[in-house]
Amino acid sequence: MPKRLRLFLRRLRRFFVTTVIGGIAVVLPLTIFVMLVRLIVNFFSRILAPMRPLFPFSEKVSEWIIDLLSFSIVITAFFMIGLVVQTSFGSRMFTRLEEQWLMRLPFYSVLRETVQQFFGAKKMPFSQVVLADVFNNGMLMTGFVADDEVGKGLITIFVPTAPNPTNGFIFHVPEKQVRYLDTRPEDAMRTILGVGTGSAMLFKNY
Repeated sequence: MPKRLRLFLRRLRRFFVTTVIGGIAVVLPLTIFVMLVRLIVNFFSRILAPMRPLFPFSEKVSEWIIDLLSFSIVITAFFMIGLVVQTSFGSRMFTRLEEQWLMRLPFYSVLRETVQQFFGAKKMPFSQVVLADVFNNGMLMTGFVADDEVGKGLITIFVPTAPNPTNGFIFHVPEKQVRYLDTRPEDAMRTILGVGTGSAMLFKNY
């Protein structure tokens, strides 16, 4: 097989794999959330099933009403849990539950960070998105300004790794090698979670 063809196939395979992983990273949190809600709704629907004869409608309409009641119960339960967690006592209890049990589950920490950032429940730690030529060789990295008051013409940036943005690298880069972007940190973080998918938006005002 010619060398150019092998190189092309290798790049094509790498592109396909990273794109698939990026899609999974974006879709997975939403899928988990939908599956969880559906599972709980079905659970309450089975509990409320004996109430169907109380509704003087067709069987299909009665089933729809039961599903609506189940969904209302689930939303109310989520609201109550969120309300309790916002209190100091509830926050301490949930933190203890996470530390002792949940954090031991495989991928829980990664999924937790991903879901919170995906739905905007967690405030982004950095407000300014940049493209940085860290090594001054034309290769650009997506990063966030951590400190712009270092002095000596340097800016401290954090460059997350993909698809897990909780890890990354800290660089102290000359200011001339940093390009500030008019992009929301949430949008930039989604390109990192998506392993580069959607990065074209970063270059609209570049």
